[in-house]
Amino acid sequence: MKRLAGRRALITGGARGIGEAFARAYVAEGAMVAIADVDHVHAAEVAESLGDAAVAITMDVTSQASIDAGVAEAIQRLGQIDILVNNAALFSAAPIVEIERADYDRVFSVNVAGVLFTMQAVARHMIERELRGHIINMASQAGRRGEALVGVYCASKAAVISLTQSAGLDLIRHGINVNAIAPGVVDGEHWDGVDAFFACYEGKAPGEKKQAVGAAVPYGRMGKASDLTGMAVFLASDEAEYIVAQTYNVDGGNWMS
Repeated sequence: MKRLAGRRALITGGARGIGEAFARAYVAEGAMVAIADVDHVHAAEVAESLGDAAVAITMDVTSQASIDAGVAEAIQRLGQIDILVNNAALFSAAPIVEIERADYDRVFSVNVAGVLFTMQAVARHMIERELRGHIINMASQAGRRGEALVGVYCASKAAVISLTQSAGLDLIRHGINVNAIAPGVVDGEHWDGVDAFFACYEGKAPGEKKQAVGAAVPYGRMGKASDLTGMAVFLASDEAEYIVAQTYNVDGGNWMS
């Protein structure tokens, strides 16, 4: 039997990258998926490619009204939500003396408040329906340590790890497992911007930072979105029933904790 047969999942930031990979893996394991994203065009394209097992929902996690409407639509279209993956996130980088308050507010609005209040809305639904739910928050190796030029992003992902611990301890009494995944460096379209930033601030040639980061991973390369799907399926399955408030590193050996 497929590991997620009969389950219904809501994935934020599901229109591309890691979120899209999770959606495809969940459908392959028997789940129905609501792909929630501010980019409805790409979300609809992914949902269409997955057939009747997926639906696209427009959701902006910086807006409480959008979160509430998106969760309600997912429940209406899927019947219920058994699994939530809080994947929507923004990256930001700047030296400490150049961080702007508007950028801080923007990153924390998505990476922290978005995680908290989407988790809250879905948990309320799970408690009301007495569902045995699974919530997976996307943290990062950046949340395990500080980085000189990535202070705001690191702090936001550290907050995700902390929220996962607090929510996990609180919600398990309702039968809701909350855990997180901390990826390492994952290749994707966002890395073009990251590489350009380091090229500017560290005086590197285009592509040099990305090559160096990949070579430094003990496994020998940067991660791919597909490297994370096994953990995402596991944490959403019955096999993870006794796992509570944990953050799992899936990073090729970059960080040990």
